[in-house]
Amino acid sequence: MKLSRLVLALLVLFSVPSGAVFAAPKADLWERWEAHEPRSKLSLTHSAWTSFLERYVRTGQDGATRFAYGAVTREDRAALDDYISALEAVPLRTLPRREQLPFWVNLYNALSVRVVLDHYPVASIRDIDISPGLFADGPWGRKLATVEGEKVSLDDIEHRILRPIWRDPRIHYAVNCASLGCPDLQKRAMTAANTERFLEDGARAFINHARGARVENGRLVVSSIYDWFEEDFGGSDAGVIAHLKRYATGELAVALQDIARIADDSYDWRLNDATE
Repeated sequence: MKLSRLVLALLVLFSVPSGAVFAAPKADLWERWEAHEPRSKLSLTHSAWTSFLERYVRTGQDGATRFAYGAVTREDRAALDDYISALEAVPLRTLPRREQLPFWVNLYNALSVRVVLDHYPVASIRDIDISPGLFADGPWGRKLATVEGEKVSLDDIEHRILRPIWRDPRIHYAVNCASLGCPDLQKRAMTAANTERFLEDGARAFINHARGARVENGRLVVSSIYDWFEEDFGGSDAGVIAHLKRYATGELAVALQDIARIADDSYDWRLNDATE
């Protein structure tokens, strides 16, 4: 009888729609990555990553960007590997904070693209089940790079480094998880010089697109990002709405004036594939 109940429980578990079981990790500081050198004059160039993005990031008819995974040449794939290897060789703790943020954002995005290329074609990045653990989902828990001798995963970068160190909700618009529901993968690398504009452009583009926020019949529907990471956006509906109002333009800005609560959220996990 107990065995039958166990089998039934497993069947129920695996029958739950994939979007319903996703739970975002909490921000949990990895202290070793707080080290930096404020007086350092060292700077990094991310021109190779920009060149790669310019060749394969496409803007769709809906205004959101996609990536042409199937079009990446063997030479460019090697160039991507070289770029990631160059980042892995950086003495990160000798850099100032202004250089460290672009380092981690660009590394995250480059690793996301590479892990999809490693398993392409796939319908969703969540189908790349290489994370450790019996019920692990996607590639985010897998150690994909080594920085200063320490192996790091995508989850490490986003939730143990970027979010707790910088405490900026706009980080969510800078990292791309290779899904249609995700904020755009921009056609340029983040750099120390363009960081603020990069973050602002990302926030404005996402919020003013239907997958970020939309008002339907007086009801506010937002990206599930604002549910999963509500604590980063003020910890309440009111905090999220205030954040949206900061960047909303046009009809969305007008519609938000009469909104006091979030009615629903949604997210599209399909691969952000632009390959024809």
